[in-house]
Amino acid sequence: MSDPRNTAGAPRGPAGAPRDDASVSGGWTRARRSLWRAKWPVLALALLSAIAFAAIFGPSVAPRDPNRQNIIMRLKQPMQTDRRGQNTFVMGTDGLGRDVLSRLLYGARVSLTVGFVAVLVGGSIGTFLGLIAGYFGGWFDALIMSLADIQLAFPFILLAIMFLLVLGPGVMNLILALGLGQWVTYARIARGQTISQREKEYVEAAKALGQGHAGILVTGILPNILAPLIIIASFNVASVILAEAALSFLGLGVPPTVPSWGGMLAESRDQLLAGHWWLAVFPGAAIMLTVLSFNILGDWLRDFLDPRLTALG
Repeated sequence: MSDPRNTAGAPRGPAGAPRDDASVSGGWTRARRSLWRAKWPVLALALLSAIAFAAIFGPSVAPRDPNRQNIIMRLKQPMQTDRRGQNTFVMGTDGLGRDVLSRLLYGARVSLTVGFVAVLVGGSIGTFLGLIAGYFGGWFDALIMSLADIQLAFPFILLAIMFLLVLGPGVMNLILALGLGQWVTYARIARGQTISQREKEYVEAAKALGQGHAGILVTGILPNILAPLIIIASFNVASVILAEAALSFLGLGVPPTVPSWGGMLAESRDQLLAGHWWLAVFPGAAIMLTVLSFNILGDWLRDFLDPRLTALG
């Protein structure tokens, strides 16, 4: 009679360990329970879902063209109607008579796109370089870490400003500038985690079975170092959104014809002293709530994915 605990015939992962498909669904169940216990991450997730909905379906739900100017209707307060009493401006209008709500909905697309894509670019480059440097070491490791030290010598926002001054404003240039400024953090984390993983038994077993370096890195080491990288990425999206808003505020982000939250804040500078508070409050609140939601989710991911914090709790 065979022992029911015998896993000799079970499907195995790349390192030869049994793969339990039920553990995947169990992990999702544990994540949902942890999410509901924490409460605040649920609210943050709901808020980010609403912002993502605005970013995806903004052109469909926006009441007006965000760039349509109407000087007659300029600087209307929130919930104020036009002279005929037909059109209501829920969040008012700006100095050129453009609808603030429509521009806010379109601006969500720019902020989230820049945040996610820039983190994806920087995270992919940094993780790849960190994996290679940590696994092989030698001169390549020294070269990558020297480049990281050189980049860390420059302030991040100053480096992005210099980059955009050369390439000019634009969404793609903004993503490239912010993405290339983020790779150092991922490279350092990935390198340190890879160095600690490359001497583990499952790596030695994979080498003994004849698995190549690429297979060991992609299917063996990378899944075991993803947790800290995901945590860093969740916080990094928030910092990139803030950086995008700062660069757009300085006029170095997206072109003026593209609505963005940072650009709306820049346009509200001359109107604040005149009492037109809504021009700065609504985009500022959108930036604050988005960044706060990402930070709350990042805190929850750190607590959930770090087994040491789980054990202490």
